[in-house]
Amino acid sequence: MRKIMIVGAGQSGLQLALSLQKRGYGVTVTSNRSADDVRGGKVMSSQCMFNDSLQHERDRGLNQWEAECPTVDGIAFTVPHPEIPGEKALHWGHRLDKYAQSVDQRVKIPGWMNEFQKRGGEILFKEATIADLEDWTQAYDLVIVAAGKGAIAQMFERDAERSPYDKPQRALALTYVHGMTPREEYSAVNFNLIPGVGEYFVFPALTVTGPCEIMVFEGIPGGPMDCWADVQTPTQHLARSREILNKFLPWEAKRCEKIELTDDNGILAGRFAPTVRKPVGKLPSGRTVMGMADAVLLNDPITGQGSNNAAKFANAVEEAIVAHGEQSFDAAFINGTFEKFWNAYASFATQWTNAMLSPPPPHVLQVLGAACGNEQVARRIANGFNNPTDFAHFFMTPDKVEQYLAEVAPA
Repeated sequence: MRKIMIVGAGQSGLQLALSLQKRGYGVTVTSNRSADDVRGGKVMSSQCMFNDSLQHERDRGLNQWEAECPTVDGIAFTVPHPEIPGEKALHWGHRLDKYAQSVDQRVKIPGWMNEFQKRGGEILFKEATIADLEDWTQAYDLVIVAAGKGAIAQMFERDAERSPYDKPQRALALTYVHGMTPREEYSAVNFNLIPGVGEYFVFPALTVTGPCEIMVFEGIPGGPMDCWADVQTPTQHLARSREILNKFLPWEAKRCEKIELTDDNGILAGRFAPTVRKPVGKLPSGRTVMGMADAVLLNDPITGQGSNNAAKFANAVEEAIVAHGEQSFDAAFINGTFEKFWNAYASFATQWTNAMLSPPPPHVLQVLGAACGNEQVARRIANGFNNPTDFAHFFMTPDKVEQYLAEVAPA
């Protein structure tokens, strides 16, 4: 029986651990927090997962909350009018072909931890060190680091060619709330792009206190939405969330007249630089470990791809491990697995996400504007959130946009 150590108990690490465990591998997980610590701690992400990622969970019997979690049925996109306050310069929406869902990691992670242990898996509750990795590389066939923070994450070299940004591109904040007025048409990710200010999007989810809405603020550094440094309390955080909506997005503020926090830990603020790192981590001894998920692929939340990348990354690593049989999990295996996933999927999601962090060029505005009057265009953009590889074919470059809009013009 091949033995795998997975450092990090998040979406990617636990999905892979449970999957390999079911296949008969000897899997151990290391986490720096217990299930109770996670459940009682602060929110960690917004984690809106689209159908293909949800299907990975369904295929593995890991969708324990699907029946009770609200569905996200569509994508809506709005740009406020630059000269007329309270008016929309651009607005469209379309249903997804298949719904998305968001389960608070404070619900999912403890549930998956308990399931892993119930099946006989071992979780070591400790902060992993370089010395631990040295020991584990001798005791296990493969050591995978799926933790994106801490000292061990820094052992993976930044890939400068694939990381155009070396500093944070947004000041980020999350606000989990009850009491928001639902969208009238259908539930959706309501995405608002405020030129020169940032982005705000909101969607339904399931948290520790039941169904909720997750408000996501993405402020351009130094701009008016980069305004969280002086917030000290949950009450102040909620008040600042309201202030932003009242100032820039009155149609969103109207939905929030009766909101309250889901809990005092349902808030988060921070920033990080989107980064791609090389997947082979070299230890002082010369032995190697494998980087996975946020440890080597950290995208800004602006396109909601973080948990989706993690689920799909875990699936790719699982397939590679199984296909590798009894061969050595050396640097060639690690690099080959990452490059295959990068070329087939992750590069598209990363390039699209990074592009959305820049002021939209004319061809992007053109295709977004075309979605206002053409349901075919709106549907394709909406479903690109599930399959970002498609954006390369009609969205990312002027020639592709011109070709695509010419094809759909008769519609």
